[in-house]
Amino acid sequence: MSQNLKLEPVDGYNGSAFVPTGDPMVDGVGPASWAERADVPDLTAHGKPKIIPMRVATDFSIAEGDPDPRGLPVKGCDGVVAGTITDLWVDRAEPQVRYYDVTLANGGRTVLLPVPFVAWPNFGLFGLDHVRVKAITAAQFAAVPATKSQSQITLLEEDKICAYYGGGHLYATPDRSQPLL
Repeated sequence: MSQNLKLEPVDGYNGSAFVPTGDPMVDGVGPASWAERADVPDLTAHGKPKIIPMRVATDFSIAEGDPDPRGLPVKGCDGVVAGTITDLWVDRAEPQVRYYDVTLANGGRTVLLPVPFVAWPNFGLFGLDHVRVKAITAAQFAAVPATKSQSQITLLEEDKICAYYGGGHLYATPDRSQPLL
């Protein structure tokens, strides 16, 4: 599948580097690019969607003694609260949490947050009081790609969501895409 990429060469010759011309985090440029995978859910060996929310996978639970992040605020790389974790998405084939549902503070939309993008702060004396995402700002949570369903995720949706957060490491703030001197 061919895409019309929003890029332009830095210099006017073949082989020069490209720079984004739109919003690189949603346009699929550089570290925010994704593969055009099938827009269907990954399936278990039994033919059921592999990654689903715990509200659907009622046979899953948090192990006794492990922290349950539901109800914790999520802060972006700017230290501002983006929303609250409201559910956990589990992988039924490899029993582990893959995503957090984050209900946004500015309007109630829910977005998925891939677990590897969460930085757990110091637990402190009284347990967790928030989680932090170093990849994007609180305001950028509003543009996280959506899923078609609230009870399953497709392979393409997974790639786009992970690419969005991954792209934030370079594109979330203007200073991130500049050279270090």
